[in-house]
Amino acid sequence: MNHEKHQNHETTAFRNPLWRSAALALTAALGVTVLAACGGGSGSGGNSPSKSDAAHTGTDAPRVLWMGDSIAGAEAPALGAALKAGAVPFKSMAADGGGGVVGAVAEPTWDQLPKEIESFAPDVVAYQITTYDWGTPDEQRAAYEKLAKTVGDAGADLVLVTAPPFKTDTFYKPHAAEIKTAPKSAKAVADRHKDKVRFLDAAALWGTDGTAPKAHRSKDGIHSCQQGSAAFAQWLTKELGRLYSFRPAPAGQWATGSWTGSKVYGSLGCK
Repeated sequence: MNHEKHQNHETTAFRNPLWRSAALALTAALGVTVLAACGGGSGSGGNSPSKSDAAHTGTDAPRVLWMGDSIAGAEAPALGAALKAGAVPFKSMAADGGGGVVGAVAEPTWDQLPKEIESFAPDVVAYQITTYDWGTPDEQRAAYEKLAKTVGDAGADLVLVTAPPFKTDTFYKPHAAEIKTAPKSAKAVADRHKDKVRFLDAAALWGTDGTAPKAHRSKDGIHSCQQGSAAFAQWLTKELGRLYSFRPAPAGQWATGSWTGSKVYGSLGCK
């Protein structure tokens, strides 16, 4: 989600090399603390690896296509850095102001997805449930079923990931019930297709309180800054590594990389 009032914070902090070096060191230190405190349990909902997993061992890691809205977009720089550091090919099609698969607002996603699948040829499509997946539970399940079929027909697996907890502001409030049912709808689809669809609940990392200190949201209470994105990236790469038999790169190899200066964090007012 990227409505205008959540994107009006510009910063020039990363233009100062001395400040940036100090900030990156602090981010790394804090990130290690958060990851140690929050990392751990599986969020797979009991879904077991599919037959194709046997091919994803050693350096033969799966190609990962990342989908979602601007929350996923803020996580993408860290996720890409973490996966690429482990020699896992990665591409993001997360979209500001969209990225969902439910309802009329999803048309751009359905138009783009086949093109991304054809050009990138992913083994795994990881879809983070968006703040735009509005609809009845039946409509949500139908959309996730369509996504599972689209991905499966291309020979890839689908991983459905819940969004981190976030602030329900005036924009979201009318859709609070729909936002709440979307993860349940996604899990129902994953449970029906356990051979090719998995469900990962980010509450294993964040809990369910978007105002808790460990949520590490930006000033808008919705998107993550560098520290939160790094924590999420290490959690998700660990889960994908477990499912697809590859070893994620240690955080020390990527957590303070150039991704921390991505313009997405400047627009969110991150420091």
